[in-house]
Formats: sequence, C-alpha cells, structure tokens
Amino acid sequence: MQSLLLEIGTEEIPAGYIEPALTALAADLVRKLGHARIEHGAVTTCGTPRRLAVIIADVAPRQRSLTETVTGPPERVALDDQGNWTMAARKFAEKVGMPVERLTVADTPKGRYLCGRLVDKGTTTASVLRQLLPDAIFNTPFPKTMRWSDLSIAFARPIQSVVALLGQRVIGFTLGGAIKCGRHTRGHLFMHPKRVKINDATSYHETLRGASVIVDIAERRHMVQVRIDQAAAELGGTIVADEALVDTVTHLVEAPFATGGRFDDVFLELPREILITSMREHQKYFAVTDADGRLMPCFVAVNNTATKDMALVARGHERVLRARLSDARFFYRSDLQQPMENWNEKLKGVLFQAKLGTMHAKSQRIEEMAGWLADVAGPEFKTDLLQAARLCKADLVSQVVYEFPNLQGIMGRVYAAAAGAPEAVAAAIEEHYRPTYSGGPLPQHRTGALLAVADKLDTICGCFSVGLTPTGASDPYALRRLGIGIVQIMLAQQLTFSLRAAIEQAMQPFAGDTTGTAAAEAVYGFLQQRIAHLLAEQGHYDKDLVAAVVTVSVDHIPNVWQRAAALQALKGAPDFEPLAVAFKRAVNILRKAESLPDRSPAPTLFTESAEQALYDACGQVKGQVEAHLAAGRPDDALRIIATLREPVDRFFDEVMVMDEDPRLRDNRLALLQAIADLFGRIADFSKIAT
Repeated sequence: MQSLLLEIGTEEIPAGYIEPALTALAADLVRKLGHARIEHGAVTTCGTPRRLAVIIADVAPRQRSLTETVTGPPERVALDDQGNWTMAARKFAEKVGMPVERLTVADTPKGRYLCGRLVDKGTTTASVLRQLLPDAIFNTPFPKTMRWSDLSIAFARPIQSVVALLGQRVIGFTLGGAIKCGRHTRGHLFMHPKRVKINDATSYHETLRGASVIVDIAERRHMVQVRIDQAAAELGGTIVADEALVDTVTHLVEAPFATGGRFDDVFLELPREILITSMREHQKYFAVTDADGRLMPCFVAVNNTATKDMALVARGHERVLRARLSDARFFYRSDLQQPMENWNEKLKGVLFQAKLGTMHAKSQRIEEMAGWLADVAGPEFKTDLLQAARLCKADLVSQVVYEFPNLQGIMGRVYAAAAGAPEAVAAAIEEHYRPTYSGGPLPQHRTGALLAVADKLDTICGCFSVGLTPTGASDPYALRRLGIGIVQIMLAQQLTFSLRAAIEQAMQPFAGDTTGTAAAEAVYGFLQQRIAHLLAEQGHYDKDLVAAVVTVSVDHIPNVWQRAAALQALKGAPDFEPLAVAFKRAVNILRKAESLPDRSPAPTLFTESAEQALYDACGQVKGQVEAHLAAGRPDDALRIIATLREPVDRFFDEVMVMDEDPRLRDNRLALLQAIADLFGRIADFSKIAT
C-alpha cells in the first residue's frame, strides 16, 4: 500500500475559499475511488493560500476485482432441438469472456435462462488516477472561478503546478493541454521562491517546512495563536479573542510572523466596536486589551514573511492604520452632529425590498407592530419600545455603518446612548437584530426581545405576502433563521401571547382580507415547521411525539415545550401505550363516521352502564384538566387524563358505538368526540407510535 498525494499549486486563493474547497476535493476523491473499486486508508487535507493538497494513505495498487453473474438468452433460444449451442449462446459466451461449455442454465422468476460469470480483474490504480484526478480538480467548487491565458480551464485562481504522486511514482496527466503534472512544487513566495522536489506523500510536510511553508492548517493556526499572544504580551496586554480572525489570518499566510504596533491615544475616544472593527475588517489586525479589559492603543499584525527589521514593518502597519482610524474618527464625529431622528427621513432613500418598499416604511410598520406587542406582552415597556422602534433602523444611513455594515444596531445603540436615550432604548436598538447567526446570543431585555420579534415578523410576513418564500434550494432573505429567532426569543422570554394573532397583526399592512388570510396561514405553517425542527434538534423528544404536539397547536410557544416535556415523561409510563391505543381507536371511529353530531352527549340516551361511567369520568376530569392547562401545568393535566384509561377501555369492551339506531350512534359519537377533544388539548395521540 502506498500513499497518494495531490497538490494543486496556484496564485493566492481567497482565505474563505480554502477549507470548503479542501473538504469538497477530499470528499470527491473518496467518492471517485470508491466507484473505481480502489481501497484506501485515512484521508487528510492541508493547504496554504498558494496550494490545496489531499493525502490519502494506504491506497491499493490496483482495482478490486469484480465478479458478477450475467443473465443471457432463454434456454430455448440458447439450445437447439438437438441440445447444441446456438449462435445466440456463442455470442453471449464471447460477451462474458468464457467458453460456451462453461455457461450454466439457471431457474429465474421468468424461466430458465443461460448464465455466465463476468470477471473484471481491474487495472492499476495509477491508470485510473490519470483519468480520475483531473476530473476531481475541476469539480472543486468555489464561489467564483476565473480563466487565464488562452486556456479553456477555470479555477479559483490560475493553476501554476500540479503534484500527483502514488508512492514515489508520478501520475502523469496534463491540465488544459498546458499544465503538466510532476513532482515539483514551490516553496514560500519570498523566503524560498525556488522549485521544491517532493519525493512522496510521507515527506511532503517536512519538505515544505524546509522551504519555509507550514502546510498543515492546524499547525499553522496554532503558530498564529502563539505568536500573536507573544506579540501582545510584549506590548503589555492580551489579544482580544477572535477565533474567526485567527482562521482568516491562518489562510492568508504560508508561515506566520507576528509584530506589534501602536496608534495614537486620541483614537481611544472611538467606541470599542469601531476600533476593533476598523482594525479587523480592513487590516486583519488583532486588538489588544490591558489587565482590566480596556482597549490599549496597540495592535498585532501577522505577516507572511520574516524580515530583518520588524520595527520597520511595524511602522508601516502603524502608518496604514493611522489613516484608517482617522477616517473612522471623522465618520464618528460627523454622525454625532446629526440627531438620530433626522436619519429616519433619509431611510426613504434606502430600499428594503423592491416589492416591500423602503426602510422608512419598514420602520413605521415595526413601530406599529411593537405597539401591539407591548399591549399584549408588556404595557410597562411600551414607551421605551416605541422609541426604540422609531430609531432601530436609523443608523443604517450613518457614515460609520456605511463604512462598516456589520456595526448596524451596535452603532444605533452607541448613538442613542450619546443622545441621552434611556438605557433600555439604546440596548433594544442593538438587540433587535439578534440572533444574528445560528446559535447566536438572544436579546437579554424584554424591550429588545419584543422589538426583535416585531422586526422579524414584519420581514417574514412581508416576504410571504409577495411570494418570496424559502425553497429547498434557497432562502435569500434568511427567513428560516428569522423564524427560528422568533421562536427562540419567545421561549427564552416566556412570551405567551398568541402567535397566530401576532402573525395576523403583522400581515395587515401587506394584503387584503383574502390574500392576507392565506399568507398568514402560510406563515403560521412555516413557523410550525421551525418549532418542530427546534424540538427535534434538541434531542430530548421522540419524532412522533414532536409531530403529535406540534400538530395540535403552536399558538403559545412556551406551552409547546411544556406539552412536549409532559408527554415525553408520560410516554415512559407503563400505562401510556394502552391509553394511546384507546385514544387512537376513538379517533379512528370518529374519522370513519359519515357525519359527527354537533352537540354534547345526552345522558338520557345512554343504554349501557359503561356509557354513563365514561361520561361521569369525563365530566369529573374536564374541569381539572382545563384548570391545569390554564395554569401552565400540562404534566398535571396529562396525569388527570390518564385516569380515563379504565372507563375508556370498558366503554369499548361493552358498547357498540356504530349502533343501528341513529340516535344511540350519534350520542355515542358525541361522547367519543368529548373524549377526543380532551386528549386533543395536549397532543394528537394518533401520531404517536405504539
């Protein structure tokens, strides 16, 4: 067994392209080797901005042989009347590559047919790889690709070399008729620009290390972290943790060399977020804090090469950063001279969505929706909530947010606080965007939570009203994330207002009664799916239980989780399965009935004692169940409902529901309907596997 090495040497690839491309390339190679019946061992990836590499250990020297039984012509066609092989049989023997005398006749569902064994001994792995590797290279996905020179091929960046080795043997092929595969790659662009000879996969890492290239991504990332920590310590501080920036920098260099620098204290007047973002976004610099967590007038930069005079390098970084921070300071000071209320008028020139109008119109809808939410979920927060709603989008036209779009909301908080707005208002302006990513932090305050729900509901309802709904392939407006955010916020804040009523309120500005009702139902179903997804994702609840709970209602979000927990607990009880079976039986009878009575059961029509017993038991528990549900105790409600098992079982044992007498039949169906309605307050038991 030998190791396979494939390295694609290129001009510098964007940092965000590298790891997704390596993952896809490795997966494609594994898939192709599997289809080609070539066995192999572990797969590892490595790379730098100028190379993508995959190493596959223990690759078999040739394809695994394949033997299969092939069915030929029917026996009556393969043999003539004298029992001799016909021309059809001889042609089949040639096809399978064996003497006609070795063919057999087998019984099949269609009759007796001629059979032969087709053996494919396979070919060498090297031969297969010559065809397989070029396909894998050009199958590598990138957000954007480019062409170069007069070649007909495309890649993320121009390909400059390809190394493909099986053991020490070069797998010879040519890309685009011009790029020949070999065993030579390139070292570090500045510190070792010469060609580097690779003997085999096992020596790949060390050979490139000798050429000043750290090709292992995890190792290079560790080096970045260690060296920026050291540089920060030399400045007297510590790095502001930023895992995403560490990842980015790792993919910008082939060997990391950190240096610290300083900027003028005057820039510390800028809010912390502006300073960090300015350093991070434009320059990929790390911010530094002192022992008390305060930002220092310092930064750490990671270079791709070592120099004799690192102080000179630091001064270059300082000069560039000074210009960036001067711009940011000018933008910030200019913004402070403008009242936030004035910015709302400028929102009339900012398009939210072509079919849904401007951000100014959206702000007005959010304010109206926020007022409704305050009335049903927190009247004491209404004043602050309405003020936050009026200002929540204003910072979109500020100069700082124009320069740094990811500071939207954050700068709104800063400017609101600077203008003397209450703390709850300023915090809500920032929090209403949360969660900004899957698993991100939620709003911590009720004002921010209600504003976030208002904003997200407005976006979802607006998009649904004009047909901009998510599909299996795309969700350009991130409506799924917004929907999950609404559910998570309502659950975290224990917001118990009616979800359906909130949807109907948010839908009013967009459509008339008919289309609005249909769109509102679609939004409700959409959020119902998100709730089912969240419940299943938590792993605490069985899938059938999730379906049973969600199908009944998701109108009160915290109650959904309460019912799911109660039902999951009851499901483990020994009496649960008979209870569920009894309920399913009742539901099945009701579903098969041609019509259901629109009335309560009449005790005067009972002819069996089991009817009266079930009626009495239902009457005794109904009030208790409703009280427990109203108090948010579905577990106690389920416990009470479970006491109906015995009278329900007796009813089915002793009573013929579908009696020939229509009065008796309808009365018994009405009794079953009352029982089903009681169970249905918790979940649709018919969806629970028993």
